[in-house]
Amino acid sequence: MKMRFKLITPFTLILLFAFTLCFAQVKQIAINRVDAMSNLPRPLQIIDWKQMALNFDRTVYDFKAKGEYWPMVWMDSTGKNFKQPALGMYTAVGDVRQGLQNNKGMFHEALANMGAVLGASLVGLDKSKQQGLNYVGMLKNYFNKDTGWDIMMNNTAPEVALLGGGYGRDWWYDVYPNVLFYAIYDKYPLEPGFEVMARRIAEQFYQADSVLNGNYHYSYFDYGKMKPMTNQICAQPDAAAGHAYVLYAAYKKFGDPRYLKGAVSAMKALESQGINPTYELLMPFGAYLAARMNAEQGTSFNLAKMLDWTFDGTAVCRKGWGFLVGNWNGFDISGTVGSTVDHGGYAFLMNTFDAAWPLVPLVRYKPEYATAIGKWMLNAVNASRLFYPQYMPVSHQTIPELAAVTKGVIAYEGFAKASTFDTLYQSLKAPVAQGDGPKWVPGKNPEVSQFSVYGSAHAGIFGGIVKETDVKGILGLDLLATDFYAAKAYPSYLFYNPYRSAKTINFKLPKGLKGKRDVYDLLSQRFVARNLLAGAKVTIPALQSVVLVCVPAGLKMQIKDKQMWIDGVVVDYNYNKI
Repeated sequence: MKMRFKLITPFTLILLFAFTLCFAQVKQIAINRVDAMSNLPRPLQIIDWKQMALNFDRTVYDFKAKGEYWPMVWMDSTGKNFKQPALGMYTAVGDVRQGLQNNKGMFHEALANMGAVLGASLVGLDKSKQQGLNYVGMLKNYFNKDTGWDIMMNNTAPEVALLGGGYGRDWWYDVYPNVLFYAIYDKYPLEPGFEVMARRIAEQFYQADSVLNGNYHYSYFDYGKMKPMTNQICAQPDAAAGHAYVLYAAYKKFGDPRYLKGAVSAMKALESQGINPTYELLMPFGAYLAARMNAEQGTSFNLAKMLDWTFDGTAVCRKGWGFLVGNWNGFDISGTVGSTVDHGGYAFLMNTFDAAWPLVPLVRYKPEYATAIGKWMLNAVNASRLFYPQYMPVSHQTIPELAAVTKGVIAYEGFAKASTFDTLYQSLKAPVAQGDGPKWVPGKNPEVSQFSVYGSAHAGIFGGIVKETDVKGILGLDLLATDFYAAKAYPSYLFYNPYRSAKTINFKLPKGLKGKRDVYDLLSQRFVARNLLAGAKVTIPALQSVVLVCVPAGLKMQIKDKQMWIDGVVVDYNYNKI
């Protein structure tokens, strides 16, 4: 096995460098579900996800947008929780429950609003200073202090709770806005009021975990009464992953050891499950925390089990929920996330975007999964274009004649192997791009409500992580982009080669770095280039990966507890070189 790293003469002034591996790499661990995916999905077309996110932001945040069903945003002046206006954003195009003229303008969802702010922030926009408005500060209205729950929720008030969105009755809907909030808080640490809310949320989750005492087998939790609840919705023990994520973020932010204790407690509750507890989209965060806490805190959570739960589609309560695998009529749809069994498989855009947030940075803490995660991401990134009407052939769409309403930035909510409507679109062949919007308000929501604003709002997660290289099919994945509340770290990137022959890419140092850089590969556990000013040629063996870390040149490394440090920064959490 050979791996070569050659310096690009135009980029650097240092001599050409090459070496041959004479020792084993960090042994890669397979994820069975990923093994079933194509090494190189086809047809292969990687779109510019950063540009998609920027276009979404520019188009959707336009209060003067023209066209039927536009604009997609309005101002909610009801002042729930905070006496300030809040942005309203449609969940789906044309949703009759929403807009300024319906339900007092109060019905809008944190999943859309917070996802849009986070996505835009990940591609470099400052949403606290845009169009003379502070869209970040407006998110405070989702902090439900008027009800005494004192956490972020999917709506601003119970008056609209039964209109949809799971407010106060469907656990993941109550937990996930807090996961989103903590990510946004990391991007805007000085936003007035955010620290108070972040501390209060952490206190609520810590107390809730103490009450639950290892038993998360409930439909939801009443954070006002501090009481676990059961209703017709099945138990969601993977809510423990959401609790753990928020509590560990709070521990890293504030240093309170109680929050670490709570995170460990929630993770133990999650790990103890006898069957796959996956419900919606929190399980990947449990896998991420298992890797990170094992590396940082010396815990020994079963990462392999949590990854299998995440990917396999063996969930019991939410039957078949996981990561899809397959080629439907010539289209590789593998890597997308949703139901693996509903009408032969039903993938959702938001779930696919959001899975990348925890799973990509996981590789920093457990590089044994670099190739599996790199392969999954290539499949997911490639297939996700098919949610958008401009990239899915019209013969595979339910309403291609109405696609102009999306203005190129709003996708279908999902795609399925067969239409999930009882009588409509039955002649369409897989994959069928569609959405559930018309089912939310039967007979009233228009066909165009199949176009999902809430899912499309999260495009910036891919946009912040994914960059193409000069070799088609080899992506550069930024391992720090969504590694929120991480300790100081050097720029780190994962590159997976999906080809059956070695490929050479032009690796460019990220902009803004000062001074020369040495490049360390987490998988070969050695420096592969020294004194770079701009970049190097990197040859990646067939069907393998490299994880490149750009460290300041010329500094000595230290080994502490099997971790490799440079200038007070951990470079390798699993340093095993003798």
